[in-house]
Amino acid sequence: MNVEKEVERYEFEKPNPIKGYPELYWRGKRPFTSTQYYPAQLKERYGEEDENGWINKIFWGDNLQVMSHMLKEYRGKIKLIYIDPPFDSKVDYKKNITIKGKKISNDINSFEEKQYTDIWANDEYLQFMYERLILMKELLSNEGLIYVHCDWHKSHYLRCILDDIFGRDNFVNNLVWCYKTRQFSKTYWNRKHDDILVYSKGKSWTFNYEKVLDEYSESTIKKYKNKDDKGYYRLCGRGIEGSPIKSAKDVDPIWEITHPELVVRNYLGEGYPPSDYFFIDIENQVSKDRTDYPTQKPTKLLERIILASSNPGDIVFDCFMGSGTTQAVAMKLGRKFIGSDINTGAIETTIKRLVKINDELNVKNYGFEVYSVNNYELFRNPIEAKELLMKALNIQLLNQNVVYDGELNGRMAKIMPINRITTRADLGELIASLPYREFEKRETEHPNLPVEKITLICMGHEQDLKGYLQSQVDYNIDIEIVDILRDKTELEFKRESEAKIIIDEDLLVIHKFYPRNLLQKMSLLDEDVEDWRQLVESVCIDFNYDGAVMEPLIKDIPNKNELVKGKYKIPKDAGIIKVKITDLLSETFEWEGAYEYGKEIGIEPVCSV
Repeated sequence: MNVEKEVERYEFEKPNPIKGYPELYWRGKRPFTSTQYYPAQLKERYGEEDENGWINKIFWGDNLQVMSHMLKEYRGKIKLIYIDPPFDSKVDYKKNITIKGKKISNDINSFEEKQYTDIWANDEYLQFMYERLILMKELLSNEGLIYVHCDWHKSHYLRCILDDIFGRDNFVNNLVWCYKTRQFSKTYWNRKHDDILVYSKGKSWTFNYEKVLDEYSESTIKKYKNKDDKGYYRLCGRGIEGSPIKSAKDVDPIWEITHPELVVRNYLGEGYPPSDYFFIDIENQVSKDRTDYPTQKPTKLLERIILASSNPGDIVFDCFMGSGTTQAVAMKLGRKFIGSDINTGAIETTIKRLVKINDELNVKNYGFEVYSVNNYELFRNPIEAKELLMKALNIQLLNQNVVYDGELNGRMAKIMPINRITTRADLGELIASLPYREFEKRETEHPNLPVEKITLICMGHEQDLKGYLQSQVDYNIDIEIVDILRDKTELEFKRESEAKIIIDEDLLVIHKFYPRNLLQKMSLLDEDVEDWRQLVESVCIDFNYDGAVMEPLIKDIPNKNELVKGKYKIPKDAGIIKVKITDLLSETFEWEGAYEYGKEIGIEPVCSV
């Protein structure tokens, strides 16, 4: 008899509506009062722990599950949360992929690759953010702040949700980040700013105003002409009633001698008190911090936020990590950090960025670990995955249907979360959205027939998912579950990469590398590429792989227009060697083999993942 494993669960209070204040409502709004623990698997480690045993963490996975995992250890311990979530901009964000070098036979040196889609149904977006903001509140310390970055698309909705979750009285600031863009309109005011909503959890928080003072202008500095041992100053009137000195500033120096009680020295400080709006340019193409990741936020913006609202040693968290700007700045400023993203491209971009920063800082014991949560990696990102599934399974798209994704063999098809197992909690949205009035009508007309035939398509699932769904709906529903990891193994969603790796005495040599997906997207054959290194972002090698966690000794991460070396010295004490090659699409090829000094052992010349 199969017995379901007991899963650790966490509960939290539902925010109570406050009489006299509006509460945001949307179709399908569901309470979110508990979650379960999701295990995380340590995959890679870069660098070492600090003197207190801390090591920074990056999680790959759905941030709802990542935060559910984090509750066990970090509930109430995060000092600063910054998120740059989806804006519902109705845009497919693309990354420009540029081949390193120019010797490609068909002259295709660059193309745009879709990274992710920011297109939502309004209700779906609001429920998505509502659940995640509740978990962020649970993780935030009583002395912490959360910064929620958005723009005109959804910032007004998010403020209402934040009022519900954190409390209207815990609103701290509405920051305005102004920037230059190429946008030009003659029909409305050009949109040149984002909103950043700031909320507290308790009644006190860290704000280091002296770290983020606004700089004085040169004209202001020039007015402070006098100097003593305390610095530059201006003579000002004290503003005493009846004083003959009418000017507040730049008083004649003679008054300080004749009537010192009427004047005061106003010393030049380090800057103006910080305002709630600031002008910071977007990272341009020549910036050393530019990653070419879509929607990358500037380093100076995160520096301002992290300096103001945290101290060295505090934990900073960003669960919509993207290009890893929050983590990069936190590392430079000596903060602890945790980050997560569901996009594998974001994970690889962040790893590459953090490794380079750590090497520049040369801080040996300030490393980070990379974990996966519910790792079922078949696709680069969930948006592409859904499109590929629809095509591979011949699902007919239903454009106007908000409940189902399409129709498959006369059944309604619903694609469940991509790249992880489907849980009972994932069925909540489907259960809430089912057309119950139509079900009632069908049951009346045909009482002996199912009111609906539904096919759930998933990548692994909890036990008795079918039985649970049937128990939650008071109608006869014909439910079919298609687990593509088990039932559809013949489906080819992407082509696996190949490589030719050999050992020449004490050298590991990568002779060839064929990233099949990348070549396919560019309509290239193997012989079209003169040098395989043109297609590679990085090579990492662990010479003593323990079979579980990769700890690279070699981290070959060249600059934008440079190529990886392709040949690497093997230490004499090497054992199991693991090689990780990341291509220009941020897809990874992994290979491992045993080594004995001077001999090839267990090494296949052509390898594919």
